[in-house]
Amino acid sequence: MGTKYKALLAIDGFVNALLGLILLLFPAGLLDLLGLPPTNTYFYASILGAVIFGIGVALFLELFGRAAGVRGLGLGGAIAINMCGGGALLIWLLLSPFTIPLRGHVLLWSLAVIVLGIGIAELSSKSWKYSV
Repeated sequence: MGTKYKALLAIDGFVNALLGLILLLFPAGLLDLLGLPPTNTYFYASILGAVIFGIGVALFLELFGRAAGVRGLGLGGAIAINMCGGGALLIWLLLSPFTIPLRGHVLLWSLAVIVLGIGIAELSSKSWKYSV
């Protein structure tokens, strides 16, 4: 496994695990604190957090589990997830005006840029082509 491949798996795994854990735990005051749009239930945010956290775990399994014969999520799958998730968030930000505080806009735009940036970095590294 190449150095670029390992670094990208580690970065992507960390970002997904952290974001997933934050959403999974999703304390009631988190929306107000971050300036995000209100919701009437935390169910979907928690489920999304669990899925994103699982993606992070799968990336770490791919990075560290090879010696034990354990496979996780490779960069090809991570690219698809990052481009779809980041792209959907970007479309929401561009086409649906949110009435949220500036900190909410900054957070959402930052997430979109980070997730799409990781996807673009993974895609342009071409290290995903050689992972078997």
